[in-house]
Amino acid sequence: MSPAAPASQGGGFDVPPTPLPRTTPEPASPIARPTAPPRDEPAGAPVPGGHGAGAGRARLVVLAGPTAVGKGTVAAWIREHHPEVWMSVSATTRPPRPGEIDGRHYRFLSGDDFAARVAAGDFLEWATVHGRHCYGTLRGPVERALAGGTPVLLEIDLQGARQVRRTMPDAVFVFLAPPSWDELVNRLVGRGTESAAERAARLETARVELAAAHEFDHVIVNHDVRTAGEELVSLLGSSAAGARVGETGQRA
Repeated sequence: MSPAAPASQGGGFDVPPTPLPRTTPEPASPIARPTAPPRDEPAGAPVPGGHGAGAGRARLVVLAGPTAVGKGTVAAWIREHHPEVWMSVSATTRPPRPGEIDGRHYRFLSGDDFAARVAAGDFLEWATVHGRHCYGTLRGPVERALAGGTPVLLEIDLQGARQVRRTMPDAVFVFLAPPSWDELVNRLVGRGTESAAERAARLETARVELAAAHEFDHVIVNHDVRTAGEELVSLLGSSAAGARVGETGQRA
């Protein structure tokens, strides 16, 4: 298993030198590693993702990357083959779609309930998507899983990762990168789920997202799902890296 490449090495992908005009503004606040001790932890204590964390301590790993890079596919592979990793479930104000189960696919909240939880500081991160529905990650379930010694994976977008850096600064932040720009374009086109205009907009956003790779603690290049998944699991702590179910294993 190859170690994850540090962000300073660039992640092994090349973005075309002439950028398209941006229609999606780049978030203003980059991820910055804080210097103060984390909230509710005494100075010098090991923390769940900090570089001084003790061996085997459960960690929160935050996975981000550009559109179509395969974050969801890698996360699904980990869910299937590493059931010891707890996968965060997003909360949303949108109504359930057919077949979706509350608490498994999403935590479905009313607009008033979501707003009250935002006001109470219950979210690690949240955003309004496309000006319609709100999505976010509740702090409580993540903290309870970590307190119980369970490694946690949070798959999220760039802006969400920047918020989590502020709310849980000792998490491990991982950027999933494509092998090349051409490969990213091929994956997006191959999905066949967007119109030409939507693909162009997503690629413009992807350029912005790729430029943020240096903000992360680690960069993993997604050459193939299994290798990327195992590299990601290795960052979750020894208990996760040391356990694996069979090829057909399912998370309970």
